[in-house]
Amino acid sequence: MVTVEDVRRVCRDLPRSEEHLIHDRVKFRVGKIVYVAFSRDETVMGFGFPKEERAALIAADPQTFHLPRESDMRFNWVQAWMAQLDEEQMTELVLDAWRMCVPKKVWQAYLPRLA
Repeated sequence: MVTVEDVRRVCRDLPRSEEHLIHDRVKFRVGKIVYVAFSRDETVMGFGFPKEERAALIAADPQTFHLPRESDMRFNWVQAWMAQLDEEQMTELVLDAWRMCVPKKVWQAYLPRLA
């Protein structure tokens, strides 16, 4: 199980990433683009994820992943139960969501192993 503090440790040093508290919800964003957000009770983590791949992610692990509410379906977004995530999986999801929001040169400089 991971916590918001675990996610914060991953996000705090990412270039262009900022943490915000919006309507009692912790969100991480690049500019105006939110790439990770938590439910008010911090049991669910929403994160940026390609729309065309979300059905496969959810089908592969429906105990962990689920679709966002209907009004968020238009976005590249998936949600996960925090209690089901381990630190390695969370880190990968957060970094991939962040990569979707920054220019390639930014993430390549920060994550050269993924370039």
